[in-house]
Amino acid sequence: MSPHDPLPLVDALQPSDVARCAELERILFPGDDPWSAGAFRAELAAPQNHYVAARDEGRLIGYAGLARLGTGIHPESEVHTIGVDPQQRRRGVGGALLAELLRAADAWGGPVFLEVRTDNDAAIALYRREGFEIVGTRKRYYQPSGADAYTMCRPDRRKESQS
Repeated sequence: MSPHDPLPLVDALQPSDVARCAELERILFPGDDPWSAGAFRAELAAPQNHYVAARDEGRLIGYAGLARLGTGIHPESEVHTIGVDPQQRRRGVGGALLAELLRAADAWGGPVFLEVRTDNDAAIALYRREGFEIVGTRKRYYQPSGADAYTMCRPDRRKESQS
């Protein structure tokens, strides 16, 4: 993929993708208990979850997942994970995955929450561009490294459009 290539295809994450997801997890999060293929299978099986994949010429290069939580009266969503192959970064893949998660979250309604390492400047900048703000810090959130995380929130877009 060159900088001028179109964004990769974003579609549903499939059970056949879990081994590649686990492989990417080991590359992306080596010091922080990366998810196993079994963890991805469990996430895909949960009916409240929405998982998507980014593919380039059929190869999985990124994944992302969201949980729709709360109730119809008090909905909220939580971004569980976003991972992009390091060789594919700075191409808009993470932004495309996040945009798909936010479409699903907006259809459900309510605010959207996530945790991000306090030293992950690129991800924090992406989340801020999408309307997330830091609302708290979770000390030693990531294990076993002990890295801190920011909790970020994007307000309910329905309430923003009503004001």
